[in-house]
Amino acid sequence: MGKVVMYGAVSVDGFVADENDQPGPLFDWLTSGDVPLDESGYVKVSQTSYDYTRPYWDQIGATIAGRHVFDITDGWDGKPPSGIDHVVVVTHRPKPEGWDPEAPFHFVDGVEAAVAKAQELAGDRIVEIAAGDVGGQVLAAGLVDEVRMDVVPVVFGSGKRYFGSVHAQYLLEDPDVVIQSNRVLHLRYRVRR
Repeated sequence: MGKVVMYGAVSVDGFVADENDQPGPLFDWLTSGDVPLDESGYVKVSQTSYDYTRPYWDQIGATIAGRHVFDITDGWDGKPPSGIDHVVVVTHRPKPEGWDPEAPFHFVDGVEAAVAKAQELAGDRIVEIAAGDVGGQVLAAGLVDEVRMDVVPVVFGSGKRYFGSVHAQYLLEDPDVVIQSNRVLHLRYRVRR
């Protein structure tokens, strides 16, 4: 089985969005470079960010997100973001009415079930968990192997926290990747076991 990685862009004070679910400048680094990161032509980063991000994206077999993120993105119009093969949505509600049954989205109840389903779908590839409430719940359940952050030089002051509502202490190893790029610092930590 592949690693389980919690991932997201984050402000220096630990937020993935403001109080209105707006990411503000957190994704500016994804559109301010000159190297296309995907086929869309819209996502362009610096060469340094490309060299770090593209190999990671290529290893992702499934992404886990919460229903809130699914709803505010309109389910990415049924197409997983960044070319990912499958999205597992943690929800206590049924999938939306009229949802395309062929779309590679899987709706499950609970984070443990989400990780199990994502690992089944991903095989030996990475299972990525979106930072925020669901990511924090997976961390609290002891199922995260690695934390990746794209730290953007902005202070939000308040908003949606990177680790969600986790209130316990979790030790991470020292960062084994620290890459400075244009308007972003890429960090990777292994979760201490």
